[in-house]
Amino acid sequence: MEISTSILNVKQENCIRTFYDLETAGTDYFHIDVMDGTFVENNTVKIMTEYCEYLNTITRLPLDVHLMVKDVQSYINSFLIFEPRNITIHYEASNNSGELLNWLQYIKENNCKAGISIKPDTEIEKILDILPYVHTILVMTVEPGKGGQKLLPKTIEKIKELKKYIIQNKLEVDIEADGGINIDNIKEIKEAGTDIVVVGSAIINSSNYRETINKLKE
Repeated sequence: MEISTSILNVKQENCIRTFYDLETAGTDYFHIDVMDGTFVENNTVKIMTEYCEYLNTITRLPLDVHLMVKDVQSYINSFLIFEPRNITIHYEASNNSGELLNWLQYIKENNCKAGISIKPDTEIEKILDILPYVHTILVMTVEPGKGGQKLLPKTIEKIKELKKYIIQNKLEVDIEADGGINIDNIKEIKEAGTDIVVVGSAIINSSNYRETINKLKE
């Protein structure tokens, strides 16, 4: 299982040092939480853009971009310039499946992997037909928009159902889980079938990044 460290709560004054420490500690990706203040309450566009600019000059680790925005096309363009590993968009931000598929195709045409994310209350049945067109399905295990929330237990079952469907239909899709994940619940998340976990506060607030990441990967 791979670790995508959310840098949402990284302090700006120490960000360069923190990014370096996270890379040497063994994180697999830097998770970029892009919020527009409309689709979700918080607005992180400015700081995430700034952090991406820094990361592009100091690291070769892949960027894992998660767009929690209403104007999806505009933000896809804004973050493609940083050449991320993947861009994940929300199912709930689209008006219809055609629009959603067009966005996903556009991401892939620009040499970037495409992902789709669903909120905790969105039923997985709504995105099953879209899975063949994505590289990643990101299951929000908290309500998107804020860091430091507790994982919602009902989302574990959603991950299990998705994993079963992916295996049965022989799809090459990674399951990513995001929200409230820490050392205490990582085993349950892993056993449910998760391939990539997004971890923020549990790593950033720890005294030893390497030790925490190693424990999460055990």
